[in-house]
Amino acid sequence: MSLSTAKSPVREHGRRPLGLTPDLRNLSLLGVLAALVVVGGLTRPSEFLATSNLQLVLTQASVIGVVTVGMTFVITSGGIDLSVGAIVALASVWATTVATQEYGFAGILFTAVVVGLACGLVNGLLVAYGRMVPFIATLAMLASARGLALQITDGRTQIVTVQSVLDLGVPDAYVLGIPPLVLVFAAVTVAGWLILNRTTFGRRTVAVGGNAEAARLAGIDVRRQRLYLYLLSGLCCGIAAFLLIVLSGSGQNTNGNLYELDAIAAAIIGGTLLSGGRGTIVGSVLGVLVFTTITNIFALNNLQSDVQQIAKGAIIVAAVLVQRRTARDADA
Repeated sequence: MSLSTAKSPVREHGRRPLGLTPDLRNLSLLGVLAALVVVGGLTRPSEFLATSNLQLVLTQASVIGVVTVGMTFVITSGGIDLSVGAIVALASVWATTVATQEYGFAGILFTAVVVGLACGLVNGLLVAYGRMVPFIATLAMLASARGLALQITDGRTQIVTVQSVLDLGVPDAYVLGIPPLVLVFAAVTVAGWLILNRTTFGRRTVAVGGNAEAARLAGIDVRRQRLYLYLLSGLCCGIAAFLLIVLSGSGQNTNGNLYELDAIAAAIIGGTLLSGGRGTIVGSVLGVLVFTTITNIFALNNLQSDVQQIAKGAIIVAAVLVQRRTARDADA
């Protein structure tokens, strides 16, 4: 198989759906998001439409959104990462120990990112070179990282005392009314879109997810690519851990609970194929905003969290059914 032959599926199934031109799926998500805004505005107009609440929604979306960007890359390659929530927890508690906080802002940020990268490296080595099934490898990391986070904290909340970190979460730090965490999320989103759509790395990611054997015959080092992807996921988890530290002002072993499910769900309803071969950063971000808005509306209306989970589950099922129908139509 020639290199040109192997690249054609990438252009057909990867480049085209990932362009800036909104497809029907993204337009549908925008419609859902608009409908949720209307519902929130009608049920709790003074609270939901308040500037402070909209800032809160975007800030909360930033943490899981950064994780979802990394997850989108992994799923596009045909993999999965069940450990993202546990990695966020481990990175957040390791970065907020008394010893780490002695190094100030830089020490907390550096530790969070390094812990995320280290966990991503372990996942990548197990999957790419240990030939472990991604589900099993990342499940093992989930258990290990959660256990280590609990051991470090001994079940206690670690309070952040570094004022420069806490200052990022106060209104005085907002830039033109936009919280710094949202700006970081926007930067990660733009970087993720550019990498996935405008670089060789992105094309290789789509190729590996579409057909790993064809990608290997085309000259792509599939194992190294998968290692890089889990490193990228770990990096996103480290960044998200730092954002969560800023948002909560603490480090807890319970941080990042169910982030893996939220990130996977957001990526799926955004249009990323769970089987690999197609991914969209824009769709994933819209998925994050949809779920975060739902959570906010339920909280403002004092509705039970179990109903919220049922609503999320229904959305996920509907998105998967749409994906299956789309795949059948494409094969027809």
